[in-house]
Amino acid sequence: MRLKNQVVIVTGGSSGLGRAMSIRFAAEGAEVVIADLSEVPREGGESAIEFIRKNNGKASFVQCDVSSFEDMDSLIANTTERFNRIDVMVNNAMTGKYEPKPLLDTSIDHWEDVLKVNLTGVFTGCKLAIKQMLKQDLKGEVRGRVINMSSQLGIVAAPENCSYGVSKAGVDYLTRSIARDYSKDNIVCNAIAPGKILTGKTGRAIAPEVIEFSKSRTPWPRLGTPNDIAGAALFLASQDASFVQGITLAVDGGWLAS
Repeated sequence: MRLKNQVVIVTGGSSGLGRAMSIRFAAEGAEVVIADLSEVPREGGESAIEFIRKNNGKASFVQCDVSSFEDMDSLIANTTERFNRIDVMVNNAMTGKYEPKPLLDTSIDHWEDVLKVNLTGVFTGCKLAIKQMLKQDLKGEVRGRVINMSSQLGIVAAPENCSYGVSKAGVDYLTRSIARDYSKDNIVCNAIAPGKILTGKTGRAIAPEVIEFSKSRTPWPRLGTPNDIAGAALFLASQDASFVQGITLAVDGGWLAS
């Protein structure tokens, strides 16, 4: 029960990595606010809300588009009104609208739409959550924690993947910037860079050439699962990580080491 009585927001919390994190946080005693466009997991199956409540956890759903400042402002305000504080903000939501493309094939609309969700959405989540956290009393030595979802592709370039990689590199810098500026206020901010994670998504995510490339880059004898990311997120959300600040934690089976 490492997150007992803590309030955690997870954007993109209905599906994939967000679903796994939401379930893990609730199992550790958190009151989880799942913010997403829909409660229905994109990969199918039982919703996070149903699973958590069936297992005696505490969770609620808020419909939210992270690219909308108004939606995000309402999410933070309503969560604070209900629970009086936000202990952990997980900026996980990302767009799956576009296939990766190299620079010359990336349209302005593609570029702007990807960055609007993957980077500006994270910026907004950080800004609004930290504004609230600064008003809160300390729990232990921490006033609040932010976890941003990056990617190994924000650190190293993948073939023909311009806008997504740039958005995730921006998340890494934003994370370091927040850690540098707000450590003095007892705000902890870190990021997670997943490797290739098999979430149950179909389409290009499991195309043979994508899986072959991912396996060739991953020394560990399997690809990742959402629970691998949930375990890392739990560590960064807990008191165990109070002196871990401004890092991008690679959870990639050795991708970046190869």
